[in-house]
Amino acid sequence: MDHLGCLAAATATATPPEEVRAKSALILADTVGAIVGGSAEAEVRALTNRLVGEDGGAAFVIGSGGRATPRIAALLNGTAGTALEMDEGHQFAKGHPAIHVIPAILAVALTTECTGRDLLNAVTMGYEAAARVGVATSLRPSMHPHGTWGAIGAAVGVLRMSDLPAETHRDAMNMAASLGSTPSRNTMLEGATVRNVFAGVSNQMGLLVSDLAASGFSGDREGVAQVFGQTVSDTFDETELSRDLGDRWEVMRNYFKMHSCCRFNHAALDAVDLLLADETDIRTDEIAKITVDTYGLAVELDDPEPRNVLAAKFSVPFAIATRFTTGSSGVESFAAERVNDEATLALARRIELREDPRMSARLPDERPARISLTTRDGRELTAETRTNRGDWRDPFTENQLHEKFLSLTARQWSRDHSEDVWSACLELDREASATTLLDLLATGESDA
Repeated sequence: MDHLGCLAAATATATPPEEVRAKSALILADTVGAIVGGSAEAEVRALTNRLVGEDGGAAFVIGSGGRATPRIAALLNGTAGTALEMDEGHQFAKGHPAIHVIPAILAVALTTECTGRDLLNAVTMGYEAAARVGVATSLRPSMHPHGTWGAIGAAVGVLRMSDLPAETHRDAMNMAASLGSTPSRNTMLEGATVRNVFAGVSNQMGLLVSDLAASGFSGDREGVAQVFGQTVSDTFDETELSRDLGDRWEVMRNYFKMHSCCRFNHAALDAVDLLLADETDIRTDEIAKITVDTYGLAVELDDPEPRNVLAAKFSVPFAIATRFTTGSSGVESFAAERVNDEATLALARRIELREDPRMSARLPDERPARISLTTRDGRELTAETRTNRGDWRDPFTENQLHEKFLSLTARQWSRDHSEDVWSACLELDREASATTLLDLLATGESDA
């Protein structure tokens, strides 16, 4: 069986069912929130100022109100959406499909006569392609998943918005496989902020692949299997690529985030939340030590003294410590001033991580952790979680995601404007044109 051909044909022509389109609309809204929130970060603002010229372009830079060429807009929006570590993800793909797909789709939406459903279908099918390649792939442990298979999803999403024939999708996926990045895992561990650009580059590559396909370029016949089975990985399960295709939709297996940090921190943070729900009077100076038993990938995030904001978001000791000292695990608890807070760092140094092989064996279905806290007067407090809040087993409510969206977009937009965008995203499936949403996304802070 030609598994890639099955996937290519499905992403080119399938019409997702109503509940799947509704989930894609929620993912779209959540991703827009992450982009707007991230666009307020200093380095994202600086990059936007450098890349957006006076003449602007056809596509919008979300959050800033600026205009740029589609490729520059896709790069900037993808970068902004990664910056805060608040974008959704997919535990089985071991990455973040939406932020690799949605900026590219939005960059071309203004140039097409698309309905709201057209746009949602592009999001759904781009996500489907990206996530399924991620599920089928076992990247080398030294690689970071951002920017690898995401370009494939971006290309599929963009092609779904174009008038190119369905048979071009397979060739486009093979070309996109060759245009992905091979990023080092150390970028996240060391806080190398180039890592935040990987998703933006994948969106750029998706747009480039569309132009290549329209111009008659071709990829190697087994590009996806070659790149992800021999180059960046020694294992690529082609059967997984199309398993239950059309019955199992990958957007339905996504997760949303409330903690503003790497997903590998979330099991421990969820356990902390459980512990503090019962023990509300614990002061930071009363804590003698904290031991975290969890799975191996989380134990690797063990730096108690991260050098910057990004490194802090990839540190389990810091994430737990800032949760105690600030009472939160949101965006502001990982701000630059928190990274240098001595009380937070002192507590982080008293946190020990240990791998529990039994917990590691439960991945990817579960992401467990157990917290053991010892107070200076000898009390022992524990809490444990098997799965992470926000995933498909323990989902957030729409109201919770709405509040998250408003908190992120408040960094750039008025509340009224944010409410209008949220509603436009969720109503997209019933709209004869996507123009209402696109016009709202083009509005910047000064116009809101």
